[in-house]
Amino acid sequence: MASRFTELTVDCHDPERLSAFWCEVLDFKVIDRRAGQVEIGSWEPTVEDIRAGQMPPTVVFIQVPEDKTAKNRLHLDVSPIDRSTEDEVSRLLGLGATRTDVGQGPDRNWVVLADPEGNEFCVVRTLAP
Repeated sequence: MASRFTELTVDCHDPERLSAFWCEVLDFKVIDRRAGQVEIGSWEPTVEDIRAGQMPPTVVFIQVPEDKTAKNRLHLDVSPIDRSTEDEVSRLLGLGATRTDVGQGPDRNWVVLADPEGNEFCVVRTLAP
């Protein structure tokens, strides 16, 4: 048996604020909350479900004291499902994302944004019909 990808962990200053932002971006909900930690997901994971097959990972925001100091080596890509990429970028900017430049150049088919704590992520092709 192999391991399962169960969580993606994000270090941050304010887990409540960042989890609220990402819940809006991904249409996730808070599934666990502890001191200095918030977990969000699209489902309530159980050990049995995880063992049975690959399930969508959750995202865990953990409070840390240090600041982000460099470009992320790992980042999320999101694809809008019910609107154009441009319309989704506008929605995310309204939620608190900012445009950022990580050296991607002007002629790309994705848009690089940063969440409220500066973590880069990309908005890629739309999946809307």
